[in-house]
Amino acid sequence: MDGEGTIEVVVGRIGKPHGIRGEVTVELRTDEPARRFAVGTTLRAERPRGPASPWPSLRVAATRWHQSTLLVRFEELTDRTTAESARGLLLHATVEATETPEDPEEFYDHQLVGLVAEDLHGATLGEVTAVLHGAQDLLQVRTPDGRHALVPFVEALVPEVDLGRGRVVVADRPGLVTPFPDGA
Repeated sequence: MDGEGTIEVVVGRIGKPHGIRGEVTVELRTDEPARRFAVGTTLRAERPRGPASPWPSLRVAATRWHQSTLLVRFEELTDRTTAESARGLLLHATVEATETPEDPEEFYDHQLVGLVAEDLHGATLGEVTAVLHGAQDLLQVRTPDGRHALVPFVEALVPEVDLGRGRVVVADRPGLVTPFPDGA
């Protein structure tokens, strides 16, 4: 958490420049791009590894869609050269800790971390310790014996998220969270 009652969430990653006026493509990490990339919004920028970002924050000057790609012009990126140097930056938005996504089937990472993972019969499998983003979102579950299992965050394997009861239901199968039986 950053300030009183707020938390940071990653909302995107800057991709390649588009054109010569500093516009960039953004790989979205949010289901609410209109909300997170509204004109005038300031986002914290960080390089995931390597040298620090030359811009601690970037302010959205304009957005538009090009086919299915979000193009963003930031006030600080005025030409193709500066846009290229911003490539790979992660963009963070500050949200109220109590804020929830507009879609009831979506969740912020901080809402999932700490939930108890249970199987379909209510037996405890472990605790969600992280949400990993890549080609597919994964829940990292720490089991009672200290192992870490990765569960694809898809409805077939995680049919229920119950924030009120502090749990996620995992349709476990051998090798997913529970180890394979001996001799398998």
